Amino acid sequence: MPGPLSHLTVIELAGIGPGPFACMLLADLGATVIRVDRLPGPPSRGGLEDLMRNDGIVDRGRRSIAVNMKDPRGVEAVLKLVKGADVLIEGFRPGVAEKLGLGPEACHARNPRLVYGRMTGWGQSGPLAQAAGHDLNYIALSGALHAMGPADRPPAPPLNLVGDYGGGGMLLVVGVLAAQAEAQRSGQGQVVDAAMTDGAALLMAAQYGLMAKGFWQDRRESNFLDGAAHFYGTYECADGRFVSIGAIEPQFYQQLLALCGIDDPGFQKQWDSGEWPMLRSQLEALFRTRTRDEWCALLEGTDVCFAPVLSMKEAPHHPHNLARGTFVQADGAVQPAPAPRFDRTPTQLPPRAPAVGAHTRALLAQAGYASDGIDALCAAGVVHAAPSP
Repeated sequence: MPGPLSHLTVIELAGIGPGPFACMLLADLGATVIRVDRLPGPPSRGGLEDLMRNDGIVDRGRRSIAVNMKDPRGVEAVLKLVKGADVLIEGFRPGVAEKLGLGPEACHARNPRLVYGRMTGWGQSGPLAQAAGHDLNYIALSGALHAMGPADRPPAPPLNLVGDYGGGGMLLVVGVLAAQAEAQRSGQGQVVDAAMTDGAALLMAAQYGLMAKGFWQDRRESNFLDGAAHFYGTYECADGRFVSIGAIEPQFYQQLLALCGIDDPGFQKQWDSGEWPMLRSQLEALFRTRTRDEWCALLEGTDVCFAPVLSMKEAPHHPHNLARGTFVQADGAVQPAPAPRFDRTPTQLPPRAPAVGAHTRALLAQAGYASDGIDALCAAGVVHAAPSP
């Protein structure tokens, strides 16, 4: 695949959530990502793991080898692949990779330059390291969840974006690329411990900074970025759809007032938090006087800091997203395009997720196995090779 990471080979021990998302980003940027899948099992019971595994979008751009990692011969096959890789990513609970024989020590014995990325919720150490959890739990521990949602209701789950993907997968990508850059200088790999609790806390750096200066209240819906301020929030329109306003800076705020025809002197008290509830109530009434499209015609493209609140089905068709190619369609599925953009080493959309074991034979041959040896591993159930389409 083209892209700035076309020189990297990544081994992905298959999992769900932030690990696959991190590997999607690496594949989108051109890395060769070899996913070590489990052997095909019985029909799905409809659990979360079955739902998220081999997702045609998040798992795009991979090569797949299916291995029984509880068999020493399967472990050896993975270690042979590790020998020629730059990065390995795993998302097991702490200690599981070691029990399989694929922990950092075993992998570094075969490849001292390997960057070994570990993705967990709680981290590799600490009193909660062995406990189960999900995104919501990890962001709860960081202080992020407490800050989200209306003051008179429980904290609102922000999908699983803050822990799994922002504080998890993206943090892991930053970590492994930093370690890989250092390995090019030192010749030595290292372990990257990426924990979603750490990442979610890191995403809250600005809020902790504002609180340290006395400019952030440790209460929901009492700050200028959490829905309390009338100039930063969402408003329902006459047609039941919504728009977003983010007129924080004074010049943008004044343009909002001018374009909306607001001459009430009370609106000049922009930063008087005591006035926010009344001013928000007045804006709510104002925005209900026109449809979303009518507000777009008036405000979109100005310095009001405005955008319509689009549904997932609407977003790919907005003129700005169309012009930039923010979304693409492949194999009948609309999906986000690779990002960011590069002028000298541009990327392109990788192929959809392969069938489990689609590249087993080719990858084993690349690792040094002879054809009869591959046949023997397949016959013994150590690996699975998907039939050619």
